[in-house]
Amino acid sequence: MYATVTRRAEERIHNGHPWIYRSDVAEVSGTAGDMVTVKATNGRVLGHALFSDQSLITLRMISRREAPPAGSWLRERLQAAIAYRETLGIDATAYRLVHGEGDLLPSLIVDRYDDVLVMQALSQGMARRQGEIVAALVEITGARGVLARNDPKVRDLEGLPRVVEVVHGDVPESLVVREGRIEMAVDLRHGQKTGLFLDQRENHEAAATYARGRVLDAFSYQGGFALAAAANADEVIALDISEAAVEQIAAHAARNGIANVRASAVNVFDALRDLERAGDKFDLVVLDPPAFAKSRASVPKAMSGYKEINLRALKLLNTGGCLVTCSCSYNVNEAAFGSIVYEAAIDARVDVTVVEKRMQARDHPVLMGVPETYYLKCFVLRRLS
Repeated sequence: MYATVTRRAEERIHNGHPWIYRSDVAEVSGTAGDMVTVKATNGRVLGHALFSDQSLITLRMISRREAPPAGSWLRERLQAAIAYRETLGIDATAYRLVHGEGDLLPSLIVDRYDDVLVMQALSQGMARRQGEIVAALVEITGARGVLARNDPKVRDLEGLPRVVEVVHGDVPESLVVREGRIEMAVDLRHGQKTGLFLDQRENHEAAATYARGRVLDAFSYQGGFALAAAANADEVIALDISEAAVEQIAAHAARNGIANVRASAVNVFDALRDLERAGDKFDLVVLDPPAFAKSRASVPKAMSGYKEINLRALKLLNTGGCLVTCSCSYNVNEAAFGSIVYEAAIDARVDVTVVEKRMQARDHPVLMGVPETYYLKCFVLRRLS
């Protein structure tokens, strides 16, 4: 089983990018999910990859060595990824154990929720090895249950069914996890991503250190920023378009004995304009919208949306207040996002300083040379005038 690739693909492999597109595969021999030997046009072995016969990403590199990976490669990489998380001192019972390409396990996601694991096998190669992955995870972690949340749309591109199923042990309908001092109930089968947005965990903690007076958390989902900020604030207003999310914020606040968080189900764009017209002011504003740019074609519209909400937020800030603004759109990179925020400040006629540049939590590592793994940008800005 082998694949012969073009010179352009050879350069990508040399630079450490694990994805080889269909247009750069000259010839391939193998079936869906096979480990294939990747060769240059002159026959030189470039490494070994998982093959997909459906996706535009035809090859996902596993090794750039001539010798094939040992039979234990999958377990060893799972072990290494999990061991790394144990070094981070994570003050939470919900966090990421395996972050795909960032752990040299392309298209595989594994999250821990207390003693239950939720996994996603998003390519033919990983889907074919799901049984082996589950067995290794249970052996390494002792998890009482493993849920396969194989329902993302990206599975369609691999010709794989979208299913949610318990693949080991017992997985309750919901369970309670802790992030710092905050407890939250999680619906593992229907919640966003694998249940929660775990990539913002460290940013929740950081944002809370800037909280005082009045806080506005826009696009709040289940209230991660709002609940963390409440301990240092007089009042927290959380806004989200989802009634279900707002109900969860209220339930989480009650569970944690937090009385100063008020959540509303609204169109956030409209609410920001209404607050500005009303002359409302805040000492901390958090913007954590969903991905506005899910494709390159949607970038211009997304940039307009990002600019509008940042403009409104800066106008709502008291002098000396802070804006925590986020983008999880991979197609809007850090430089572009910074430019958007800068243009918003110009239009708002305010002076701001950059207090921090942050990113996804450390359990969601970025693989250098693979920009797709750096998707979450988070700027902390202070309004000076």
